[in-house]
Amino acid sequence: MKAMILAAGRGERMRPLTDSLPKPLLEVQGKALIVWHLEKLAKNGFKEIVINIAHLGYKIPELLGDGSKWGVHIFYSNEQVCGILESAGGIKKALPLLGHKPFLVVNGDVFCDYEFDSKFDLKGKLAHLILVPNPEHNPNGDFGLRQNLALNSDDKTYTFSGIGYYSAKLFETVALEKTPLAPLLRKAIDKKMISGELFEGRWHDVGTPQRLRELCSLFN
Repeated sequence: MKAMILAAGRGERMRPLTDSLPKPLLEVQGKALIVWHLEKLAKNGFKEIVINIAHLGYKIPELLGDGSKWGVHIFYSNEQVCGILESAGGIKKALPLLGHKPFLVVNGDVFCDYEFDSKFDLKGKLAHLILVPNPEHNPNGDFGLRQNLALNSDDKTYTFSGIGYYSAKLFETVALEKTPLAPLLRKAIDKKMISGELFEGRWHDVGTPQRLRELCSLFN
């Protein structure tokens, strides 16, 4: 299974830190967020990793190169000319690199100890979402979960972690333009085509300077 790290975002809420650095290159414990992902992906058997780049995107290949340092092969999906395509649009553009088999996608600005599964089986679903308990910044959650099926609404909701396994079929009708992921997921959820699970381990959405400081303080 291939993996994709979403790393093209501007990181507006993280300014001024992202004025000179792409958000996935911000460091925790002296190591870039994206490097934490690479290490875990390599450890868990992923050999080919796609990374989309846009804002200050040249800095990511400068640091990571071809991935050989971690025993993986990195392919870059360049959005620097066409402009940031958001999550679904970025995945659509990267499909020629990802191929037709199911693949993993993880947001470049999350920090977690979830164990990525290179042998995950979608069992005919279009996607499988990793959900987490709602953090303070998202108290209402995103999706419900019952009997391993994701729901658009429920008495109890959870937050989408930014980690998911996807079938390329989910993106067949997506235009190569700026397209968010959530509406696409909700349509498929209505058709009961998306499964999910609750992960209750360490997970942080490093979306603001304050959240980055809070995360770093956990290691002090």
